[in-house]
Amino acid sequence: MRAVLQRARSASVTVAGEVVGSFEGAGLVILLGVSTQDTGAEADALAAKVATLRMLDGEASLVSAGAPALVVSQFTLYGDVRKGRRPSWTGAARPEHAEPLYERFAAGLEAEGVRVERGVFGAQMDIALVNDGPFTLVVDTSDLAGPRRG
Repeated sequence: MRAVLQRARSASVTVAGEVVGSFEGAGLVILLGVSTQDTGAEADALAAKVATLRMLDGEASLVSAGAPALVVSQFTLYGDVRKGRRPSWTGAARPEHAEPLYERFAAGLEAEGVRVERGVFGAQMDIALVNDGPFTLVVDTSDLAGPRRG
């Protein structure tokens, strides 16, 4: 799994003209991509990591600050542009594999005590946010296991 975490002062997601998720105040916008190889264990590990990452003001985490997250599915995070000019999507999980893991990740954040707002899986969405910092991290589950390097 791959997550792009953006610290925000406010955010919303709109589908077909209707706001389906939003928050005001400090929080994170999380764009979440699921690969063909991802498992439930990776969704759980990523949720636990993201919930406690100290990205908010004063080195607070979502959990310690009681801050919300807006989670939006984004298969394009697994786009491969190494060949040609058209991205390949072969690394991105099909919806029947990705949606349950997206939901498991969001539920994992909620289990950590985070208020989670969601986009609509697979929908065309308009995302609005006031980026704070800007402070953006990319977290990949392949980076969470094993010894630290460097």
